[in-house]
Amino acid sequence: MAIFEGAGVAIVTPFYENGDINFSKLEELIDFQLANHTDALIICGTTGEASTMDDEEHLECIKVAVDRVKGRVPVIAGTGSNDTRHGIELTKRAKALGADASLQVTPYYNKTTQKGLIEHFTAIGKASDLPMILYSVPSRTGVNIAPNTAYELSKYDFVVGLKEATGNISQVAQIAAKCGDNLPIYSGNDDQIIPILSLGGKGVISVLSNIAPKETHDIVRLYFEGKTNEALDLQLKFLPLIDALFCEVNPIPVKEALNLMGYNVGPCRLPLTSMEIKNAEHLKQALIDSKLLV
Repeated sequence: MAIFEGAGVAIVTPFYENGDINFSKLEELIDFQLANHTDALIICGTTGEASTMDDEEHLECIKVAVDRVKGRVPVIAGTGSNDTRHGIELTKRAKALGADASLQVTPYYNKTTQKGLIEHFTAIGKASDLPMILYSVPSRTGVNIAPNTAYELSKYDFVVGLKEATGNISQVAQIAAKCGDNLPIYSGNDDQIIPILSLGGKGVISVLSNIAPKETHDIVRLYFEGKTNEALDLQLKFLPLIDALFCEVNPIPVKEALNLMGYNVGPCRLPLTSMEIKNAEHLKQALIDSKLLV
């Protein structure tokens, strides 16, 4: 029932200097990902700065992704909202554009209870009839998907995964024990790919994949091929770069990295800013050490 296995990229949204979306550059980034074995494309997620997009920009990004991918890998559209009605509308429109699934973050700011989470996700799933990957990232939203809640939601056919970005491996183990094969789990943190795979996870929804798609794909591929030591070596090799990619709020560092590598993805939209000079120098050295930059 998993929408994909492997490494899905949480792709950045490139902007011109004036803040407009650079759609031709987005197509170029998608081509780069597909050429380097990315297993799924996650568009308009946290890394894509969806929170600063209006609905028409949001939907145009989804359309560009679907049209460019042409069915070669699943396109998963971030259509989560803290307003259930808005989430339903965005998800319906993403389905009409051809998205294969949606990524549904927990409601933020107004937040909700665990009961509210179940009702929120259920309402979106039933109204949109589009497969859904739940997204638990309490460091950003203030709301955690508890193991019992994950279990209740896993009973629905439209719930086809959980992006686990709590950083709490014990909680991941509890969810895996309760839900088994009914809820595919994806690591939402690049430094926890191997630990989550070891608990039965199906892959990662990755920031690192923006700059190292083949290598991130290979971490998962090697693990599934039984080459666990090689997979672990690759995970550990990239830990310093992963740390550098999160030394400031994502996606500030990964956009800086792409720009250093010559991809010219432009700035982030305010309130996100350019990197502090000290942190940018640290990131550049990590790219050089990882042989992604000369």
